[in-house]
Amino acid sequence: MTAPGVAGFGGQTVVVLGGSAGIGLETARAAKAGGANVIITGRNPERLARASAEVSAQRTAVFDVTDAAALAEFFDGVTTGIDHVMVTAGGPHYGPLLQMTAEDVRDAMSAHVVVALDVARHVARVVRPGGSLTLMGGTGARRVAPGPGIASASTAAMPPLTAALALEIAPTRVNLIAAGFVDTDLSASLLGDDLDRRRQQLRETLPIRRVVGPADVAALAVHLMVNTALSGATYDIDGGQQYVG
Repeated sequence: MTAPGVAGFGGQTVVVLGGSAGIGLETARAAKAGGANVIITGRNPERLARASAEVSAQRTAVFDVTDAAALAEFFDGVTTGIDHVMVTAGGPHYGPLLQMTAEDVRDAMSAHVVVALDVARHVARVVRPGGSLTLMGGTGARRVAPGPGIASASTAAMPPLTAALALEIAPTRVNLIAAGFVDTDLSASLLGDDLDRRRQQLRETLPIRRVVGPADVAALAVHLMVNTALSGATYDIDGGQQYVG
């Protein structure tokens, strides 16, 4: 494996689950630029095809990571060695708890916790020793409030889950990226007409005086992959958002 602190992959293979857009695509770009072979997956075939052409992906696969059978089929079908896996698929589920059905809650939790466990089972058997699994979480729902609902519970569950997985599937390393607002197409779709107002608010209030973008998160993801001393930890990347509201 690459020595700690060396920002290069030397032909290693990086799998990005949810790599057709946003943070996932930006991570695939960064990994490719660092000398990695990249495999990307996504749910939208057209968008995945465009992303694949852009990063010269070694392979692509169209499926939903919450589909356990499809996930297993994907990993069973990868014949080349895998060094790193990143999971960016899935998004937050917000809303008052008492307005959620039991199915809503199961879906909300499975978007991160169950998917992380399912992916880790496959990673444990297919990733080369010393490789890594990088998970995505968030910082925005750490403050318990009526609005986030179940998102606060899933957010709180991810750091201890990450640490436990790091022990269970060692020597494969497991780390969690906890992001605040990231300026992606997903954020744009969620905020709609409020997007520009939110961007300006963050520029004025964040200690870094700018908005966090996908490239910022990708740079952290790549570092977690190539630095072989890092495992079991949660790394916040929100420009200080959680401290200023």
